This record gives sequence, structure tokens and C-alpha cells, in this order.
Amino acid sequence: MKPFVLDSSMQTMSGVFYPTGYVVMMLPTRDDAKQAMKVLTDHGMSADAMTLLSPETVLSEIARTVGNADIPLPSAGTEADTVRRMTDFASNGHWGLMVYAPGQQESADMMAWLKGLPLSYAQKYRQLVIEDLVD
Repeated sequence: MKPFVLDSSMQTMSGVFYPTGYVVMMLPTRDDAKQAMKVLTDHGMSADAMTLLSPETVLSEIARTVGNADIPLPSAGTEADTVRRMTDFASNGHWGLMVYAPGQQESADMMAWLKGLPLSYAQKYRQLVIEDLVD
């Protein structure tokens, strides 16, 4: 598992969190997030492709990237709203898991493997689109 390090490759030009090629999910507890990691590694995904995000990390590192993204006008994209949704979950104690899965099939396989786990939220950050992966 990789430690979380926010760098410019995970941000838009305006600095908002946007880790292209990653699936970011939120789960109710640390144990749920660890279970998701175990399921993924059991299916052959590398632990080095995963980063566990504590609620504190989301609230201190990721939430602050929204900054003034909507000033003077609302952003054309949804990246700021997406960060706000993650922040809402984190403020209720949910844990995050970031998984590098750049391909469409990787994301689909991953979501199939995680079926049955209590995913609160899951988004795939593609080149120009953030895709909802959970209803």
C-alpha cells in the first residue's frame, strides 16, 4: 500500500483534487476499507496500486484543494462537488481507498469483485470525466 502524497499530478490546473486513472471510494469504517483492499489483492491487484485514506487525510489534505474553485463563477466541471461529497463522508468517519485502475475493464472488474461490500461512494477519474461507479 502506498502512502498518500498529494502532488500536482492529482490536481486540476486550478489545484482541485482530480487523480486521473484512479478509482476513489469511501467505505463506512477502516475495517471495511481494509476488507476492500484484501478482496482486490486476492484478485491479483497490487497493493502498491492502493492508498488508504483516513477521514483525517480527506478532511485535511483533499478537502482544502477545493479552495476558491467556484469563485467568481461555479466551475464548469464537477471536481469541486466531488471533493465536497468525499468530505461529507469523511466528516462522518468514512474511510477512503484510492486504487490506480486506468483501464475501463480494470474498473469494471474491481467493482464486480467489491460487490457486497458497503461502498458509500465510488468514482472513477477519467481524463475529462468523473464517472459514478455506485448508485
